[in-house]
Amino acid sequence: MEILKYDLVIVGSGIAGLRAATAAAWTSGGKISIAILSKVQAMRSHSLSAEGGMSAVLYPEKTGDSLELHAYDTVKGSDFLADQDAVQILVEYAPREVRYLERIGVPWSREPDGRISQRPFGGMSIPRTTFAADKTGFFIMSTLFSETRRFDNIHVFHEHFVTKFIVENGEFKGVTAYDLKTGEFKLFYAKAGIIATGGAGRLYRFTTTAHSTTGETLGYALREGIAIKDMEFVQWHPTALVPSGILVSEAARGEGGYLINKEGERFMKRYAPQKMELAPRDIVSRAILTECAEGRGFQHETGMCYVGLDLRHLGEEKINKRIPFIRELAHKYAGIDVFSEPIPVRPAVHYTMGGIHTDTWGRVLTADGKWIKGLWAAGEAAAVSVHGANRLGSNSLSECSVWGRLTGEQAAKYAMETPALASPSEKLLDIAKREESRIFDVLLHKEVNAPSPYEVKRQLNDIMEEHFGPFRHASSMAEGLAKLKKLREYRSFRVVDSSKVYNQNLKDALEVDGMIDLALVIGVGAYTRTESRGAHYRLDYPRRDDVNWLKHTVAYLYGGEIKLTYTPVTITKWKPEERKY
Repeated sequence: MEILKYDLVIVGSGIAGLRAATAAAWTSGGKISIAILSKVQAMRSHSLSAEGGMSAVLYPEKTGDSLELHAYDTVKGSDFLADQDAVQILVEYAPREVRYLERIGVPWSREPDGRISQRPFGGMSIPRTTFAADKTGFFIMSTLFSETRRFDNIHVFHEHFVTKFIVENGEFKGVTAYDLKTGEFKLFYAKAGIIATGGAGRLYRFTTTAHSTTGETLGYALREGIAIKDMEFVQWHPTALVPSGILVSEAARGEGGYLINKEGERFMKRYAPQKMELAPRDIVSRAILTECAEGRGFQHETGMCYVGLDLRHLGEEKINKRIPFIRELAHKYAGIDVFSEPIPVRPAVHYTMGGIHTDTWGRVLTADGKWIKGLWAAGEAAAVSVHGANRLGSNSLSECSVWGRLTGEQAAKYAMETPALASPSEKLLDIAKREESRIFDVLLHKEVNAPSPYEVKRQLNDIMEEHFGPFRHASSMAEGLAKLKKLREYRSFRVVDSSKVYNQNLKDALEVDGMIDLALVIGVGAYTRTESRGAHYRLDYPRRDDVNWLKHTVAYLYGGEIKLTYTPVTITKWKPEERKY
């Protein structure tokens, strides 16, 4: 086993991870060593797929926008579950991050007068989504990754699968990782760490997220005493391409696209008469599914019900200039000419509002609120609590960049103030060796009678789709929880590839190993929360209940079981009110 020492280890190479690395490099003046670990080639992280844009108040004097309005829209969109102090940080730092990204080379789309263009997005009062055509994630990722290459002290470890976070006496000590390219097992011994591994969309089958977005690191975090917050709030994006699930960005509706049912009707007038197609995602998703349930949807040959996303009235020039990628993907993956036909779309899992329990500054917490010293989390992997029960579109890229920066700066300062690492203790080495044995002697061992990881993942996807979807009910969720607990009894998987080099079979088993615990966190949290709020909608409790449920769910592992506790929502300004759009 190879042992590598770093001042800071960043797990994840999306926008949050890369931004954290550049912030740490600048803050330390190049004095600390930084490792970025990615289970894929770093530039293939899922942030690359972000299309629509990044929210920020840029020209308040010209548009009438304000930080307060951005904060209010975000809090209202969250169904009042967002922590308002965290939202304040988001809106204050977001404009600075847009300018920072501009300075390092992101080619934001421009107006004729030279201003950065901004488009409307769901739930926003004013157009404030900054974009680079409809390939915003690609351009931010490319620019940030190039920026990391300027620093000799940032080392990128592509295709390194982190299998364990090591925490001793409440302090972060490092991670273990399986090098997929060589088959070597490594201990990254570090002073500080940042978890930026993204979401967990692949717990579900129909999702817009990359196949790497499996969320196993959150399951691994649970095992080390780290808590997971508000995980029952899963976002369905209204417009995923049918039948593939590829994202059709909210930018299409922001630029004026309509949603129509099979009768050619703009049905959103029944669900959100003011905002129509630009209502928040939870409302639009449920509206589409209601149209389908009541027989007004189209039927795809696969059996999937869908509605049409109509861009025909926008015209060729606007489509080619503002949303060219949507035209391209509709043609390539559905054979649709957007100039003459609506795009077939339906809701798909897109984002997890919950994640690793952190404080406002991204410090990772236990269930009783203690900081795991030396450890931070950022981006979708973290629940800083800016999105609450429902995220507004384009707030995620802002969150990734803002908390990437904040956690990178803090971790760098912490690493510089912490004495140099001594040699790893025998106890630490023993933990790493036992983990190596778990991977190569237990999981890699051919268990003839064990299920394949693919069979288990298929069952997991079935359970989540059937029992923990956009419309939930106690009886169905109870059944789903029983199935998940049965699935969890599998202690090993049938890994047929016995090699260590590029063993995708083993990698997939490792992912499933962490996914089941995370699915249980969603299930237990959803079953217990007896109200409807944001993306969590219960047919048996269809109303929001601020008296009993204006609080965050915090899940943790105790005696091998998922337990829950709760923390209050931070309200600094806006009291809960009925959401009307």
